[in-house]
Amino acid sequence: MKASGNRISSSRLALVQLVGAMACAVGASSWVAAAEPRPALKTVAVQSVEGQGAYSADATIEAVRDARLSSQVPGRIVELLIKAGDHVQAGQVLVRLDQSVATQQVMGSQAQLAQAQAMLVAAKGDYERAQHLFKKEYLSKAALEHAEAQYKAVEAQARALSAQALGTSVQAAYYTVRAPYAGWVSQVNASVGDMASPGVPLLALFDPSALRLTVQVPESVASRLDVLQPAKIDLPNEVGAARRQMGVRTTVLPALDASTHSATVRVDMAAQPPQVVPGQFAKVSLPLKASTEGVAPRGKLLVPSASVVERGELTSVYVVTDKGEVRLRQVRMGRSSGDQTEVLSGLQLGERVAVDPVAAAQAAAR
Repeated sequence: MKASGNRISSSRLALVQLVGAMACAVGASSWVAAAEPRPALKTVAVQSVEGQGAYSADATIEAVRDARLSSQVPGRIVELLIKAGDHVQAGQVLVRLDQSVATQQVMGSQAQLAQAQAMLVAAKGDYERAQHLFKKEYLSKAALEHAEAQYKAVEAQARALSAQALGTSVQAAYYTVRAPYAGWVSQVNASVGDMASPGVPLLALFDPSALRLTVQVPESVASRLDVLQPAKIDLPNEVGAARRQMGVRTTVLPALDASTHSATVRVDMAAQPPQVVPGQFAKVSLPLKASTEGVAPRGKLLVPSASVVERGELTSVYVVTDKGEVRLRQVRMGRSSGDQTEVLSGLQLGERVAVDPVAAAQAAAR
């Protein structure tokens, strides 16, 4: 019995020692994990590169050819052959007005012209016979002159009626509204049965083959714009190559808006995909001259392209403060060059930006 009791005590002692060893191991492991340092977040300072500088502003896309079509004569609409969103060709009939009265006028003018032409044929025959008889001295000179006068009078009347018939035909054509060029119907303001009046728009039509940006700039900036350098265009709603483009030509209109003291700048765009339409929002960066009246050009602020976070229409970067706090800040970006992207607004020179947005997001969440 004593030997059995000693064996039980030895087993309990071994179990206690094993539990103690496991506890020590767990404690040591926890201490090692707590003592392991977190990896440092890699950041870079916002850099400045001297350049000509640019003026950034919001712009609106518009069509170079954008027409509001109306009738040239009053009349009731009897046919409306298009609807908003239709693509039309140059010369295509869009709207027809009631031209019954104009048609009767055309028919009357043509009848009068036919009568005058018949009289002209008869007068010409009389004049030619008078000339033949005068040569044989069977007719006096006075009679010849009378026949000539009759012929010229009928000829003049025929010309007048021909012009009148042409005028009524042109007038009748005004009752049909045709497309002046190929394009898209953006708006229809009338229905069949409505009364059309001259100058009142019936529909709107634009040509998608030629688009431009329109932007208002302050008077002080307009004189500093370098129109010889291409403008940088950013279409936030587009993706890929269609988002960031270069303008084809920049034009500053000579007149200023008296109420806002701003100038209108137009930037012609290259051929665009079908989804780019007038009325869309865009951002444009207009180059400034190297120096104007002693004004020094500002430098361009650059950050690594990998640090930029795009979520929908928002563009942001993770900024690390002097206290080590990580904050997501919305910014406006310009054109990318290699692995660097220009910052138009939202950052200051010297601020530190996280290079890895994923790691920065994890650090901000802790």
